[in-house]
Amino acid sequence: MNKNLDLFLTFMKIGAFTFGGGYAMIPLIQREVCDNKQWLSEDDILKVVAIAESTPGPVAINAATFVGSRRAGTLGAVCATLGVVLPSFLIISIISFVLKAFQESRAVQYAFMGIRAGVLALILKAVYTMFMATKKHAVSYVIMAAALVLTAFLKIDAVFVIIGCAVFGLVWSLLFRKGDEL
Repeated sequence: MNKNLDLFLTFMKIGAFTFGGGYAMIPLIQREVCDNKQWLSEDDILKVVAIAESTPGPVAINAATFVGSRRAGTLGAVCATLGVVLPSFLIISIISFVLKAFQESRAVQYAFMGIRAGVLALILKAVYTMFMATKKHAVSYVIMAAALVLTAFLKIDAVFVIIGCAVFGLVWSLLFRKGDEL
């Protein structure tokens, strides 16, 4: 199969069967890209997620763009990005026409409650997978706890927390670790 068509169809499948945004898509992207297609290694997918989180835009779209670019260049990036975006665009377009009529329906409300619970499970799976694959060090735990406190309890904008964590990690590694990885 053509690389670009394969990228488009793979990411269209991911986009069509994932609710809850980019973080809920990470486990599916990992399974498709690493396990099923073997386009990237587990270590590579962690790097993809880190890059996708660090760049502006939705994490799933950034990840699709990066994987597509790695696999088949610029056209591959376009195909993967279109594939992951198209299902959501079509579904939202259709839902917007009919949701108004059904938004008070108990069945619809219960369905969305179930979807939210499922999305939470997918996000927790992504967190667990990334945590298990990351090298652990006491400083990493301090950075993680500080980021949680700053964003969840002190309501500091996540952008500033991410920048602060990156600066802290860089300074720590330059001053104390002498090239060792955390």
